[in-house]
Amino acid sequence: MPLFLGIDTSNYTTSLALYDSACGAFRAAGRLLPVKEGALGLRQSDAVFAHIKQLGEVWENLGKIDQPLSAVGASVTPRTEEGSYMPCFLVGKTVGESISSANAIPFHGFSHQQGHLAAAIRGAEVDELFSRPFLAFHVSGGTTDLLFVEHKPLLNAKLVGGSKDLKAGQLVDRVGNLLGLTFPAGPALEALAKQYDRPVKGFRTSVEGLWCHLSGGYNLAEKRLKETGAEETAAFTLAFVAKHLIALTKQAREVYGDLPVLFAGGVMSNSLIRKEMEAAFDGVYFAPPAWSADNARGIALLTAMKEGCL
Repeated sequence: MPLFLGIDTSNYTTSLALYDSACGAFRAAGRLLPVKEGALGLRQSDAVFAHIKQLGEVWENLGKIDQPLSAVGASVTPRTEEGSYMPCFLVGKTVGESISSANAIPFHGFSHQQGHLAAAIRGAEVDELFSRPFLAFHVSGGTTDLLFVEHKPLLNAKLVGGSKDLKAGQLVDRVGNLLGLTFPAGPALEALAKQYDRPVKGFRTSVEGLWCHLSGGYNLAEKRLKETGAEETAAFTLAFVAKHLIALTKQAREVYGDLPVLFAGGVMSNSLIRKEMEAAFDGVYFAPPAWSADNARGIALLTAMKEGCL
């Protein structure tokens, strides 16, 4: 049975996944990188060290591999564009190439973004997007990218819009820090926002064509915290992100037509943002949280596709 290993060493998670193309089953394991209390992320040197330190434990959690691997893949860059680079991906690349050499099997490198898109497609159960153009948002701690994606070459994603300043995940984590929440703050901020049961009003979006500005959201959150409290501030932050994504989606569909829209990345696991997007549009797709946050499932799947197995 063809078995494919995917490795993803992002700036937030050490992740491994096995994909059995004969039955379509995945087995995955991952662990968040440790972040000091009060910090809003990691330096790349610390991320590299953390990946090296905890990769063995994640491998052990993945469980025994009782059949030969057919190929191995890893995320080797943040995006597919020229010059895209982060040192943390060297850990997964080096391990993947070592496994490839030791077992005389192919190695395939992909971008972290391609892995997110592939995982979201499979998680949302819309495999038809592997063979047609679509629009996608990759929204995470380091990205708020609007992408036009073509299927040839495999998930060829072109950056066409997004945020020109603060990224949505950065806004979520900064407001979370303001509210005393643990990093990464997404799940705790969502839980807090659900305690506010009224519509959030009193703000405008800042959108220019297919680009937006999210940096003003933090100043507004600070002001709201003083005036209305933590629950409303949390709800405002997520509504602020959602309204900007809605505005960008409307603009993108004017340019590219009524294409499907896929949402990938950790921020897109938020149920409140999903609710707003699904109320605004048809043909929008979200993956379950485990497939939205940083994970190696998409890399394992892309590796199988490179070897002719879907």
